[in-house]
Amino acid sequence: MKDALMDRSALLDIELATLFQVSQILSSPSPLGETLDQVLHVLHEHGELHRGMVSLVDPDSGALLVNAVHGRSTLSDSEPIRYLPGEGVLGMVLERGEKVILPRLADEPRFLDRLRLYDRELPLISVPIRAGPGQYSGVLAAQPPHHDQWLPERARFLEMVANLIARSVRAAQEVERERRVLTAERDSLRRTVRGRHGFDSMVGHSLAMQRVFEQVRQVAKWNTTVLVRGESGTGKELVACAIHYNSPRAGGPLVKLNCAALPDNLLESELFGHEKGAFTGAVNQRKGRFEQAHGGTLFLDEIGDISPTFQAKLLRVLQEGELERVGSSQTLQVDVRIIAATNRDLETAVDTGEFREDLYYRLNVMPIFMPVLRERQEDIPDLARFLVDKIARQQGRRLTITDSAIRVLMRHPWPGNVREMENCLERSAIMSADGVIAQDVIELNSMSPRGASALSPLAPAADLDLDAPDIDERERVIAALEQAGWVQAKAARLLGMTPRQIAYRVQILNIKMRRL
Repeated sequence: MKDALMDRSALLDIELATLFQVSQILSSPSPLGETLDQVLHVLHEHGELHRGMVSLVDPDSGALLVNAVHGRSTLSDSEPIRYLPGEGVLGMVLERGEKVILPRLADEPRFLDRLRLYDRELPLISVPIRAGPGQYSGVLAAQPPHHDQWLPERARFLEMVANLIARSVRAAQEVERERRVLTAERDSLRRTVRGRHGFDSMVGHSLAMQRVFEQVRQVAKWNTTVLVRGESGTGKELVACAIHYNSPRAGGPLVKLNCAALPDNLLESELFGHEKGAFTGAVNQRKGRFEQAHGGTLFLDEIGDISPTFQAKLLRVLQEGELERVGSSQTLQVDVRIIAATNRDLETAVDTGEFREDLYYRLNVMPIFMPVLRERQEDIPDLARFLVDKIARQQGRRLTITDSAIRVLMRHPWPGNVREMENCLERSAIMSADGVIAQDVIELNSMSPRGASALSPLAPAADLDLDAPDIDERERVIAALEQAGWVQAKAARLLGMTPRQIAYRVQILNIKMRRL
């Protein structure tokens, strides 16, 4: 009895010392797999529990997957060892949620020996790793090194270790769940951004736009500097976005800056950054747009409007990939792809000395010319419907546009290009209480000789045949009113109606009369 008490006392000392080491391991911030390996190592070296093995429940299949084994050099990632609930000794422990003590492993017919690791002449202890009341996240198993009378005590000790492991497993699974959610959100956002800024965001079947699409597809593959040319409102920024999000740099940042919006001193700080105290108001160090775009793309809009002095500073960064923050002498290396855009005639600016010739050639490696809207009228119907759908999403309601309204859009020269059309349609949508953008709610901007913007009435639809079979009654009445200068009596004569009849149709067709 005395020897037995001494043995029990020695076993308790071993278990306490082992528990302390296990708790230290589990409190460290190491990855779960590495932590489990260390725990099994401590059980083997100090806890007199050899060939330890941890199997965790796969959340997708519900099967037990062997995650860590002591005494086996590697676990195959391609063919993981798994046990279904109720299958073998481990599956039985998972299914019942109770510990299993086998005094001699060879006597258990359900033992499958898939690991080819355990000594069949020795005992085996398997205990569940609990995830919560009635829930189990895995199984912990190990072999005592010899037969003795302390199997129940060893089993209780292994349950304590399993309870400690359970906390780490729960924490790791929660982190994994959050990682999966964040990954799914990231992938969803990337798909949304690529859909919003990819090729689908540029509408057009005209030859001019097809040429632009092909150039974008080709240049997106490389790190080549791109210069997007074209009038204001033609979609130069959309091209920059499409190039970035279809390039190998799509995972990096896309940073944008309108160079015309800032004077030289602020432009230098904005692009290159500044150190604390570099100038009045610089209370903190700040990274510039070049540093922010490291590993990604920097879009420099209105590049033709920067001063000759700043052109020289910009040229050095483009040539060398080096810069210094304002107020610092430390040289920083940046890896940035440049996409620039301008509506200016840079060739003339080079001839007059307003734009550096060497910077021009540095930027004009791959020029892409955006066609103006008035030169691709065949794209207007698709573009109008695309913009109406975009506005509908912004306003959170259903919007449609009639064919007659689209015909009005096709008669306009669009000096402001796509941006002007979008503004026109958004204004028309606001005036469309029923969600139908019809011909009579469209108000087009025209530029006065002095450049001031003013609302003008629709251009007369003199070219529209009032007897054409493909126009509906509402469009026919509006066309007659336009041709009659919005005088109902004249419009009635054009349509072979009485003034009372056309007044009735104006009312029931919900036509907004114009006062010219």
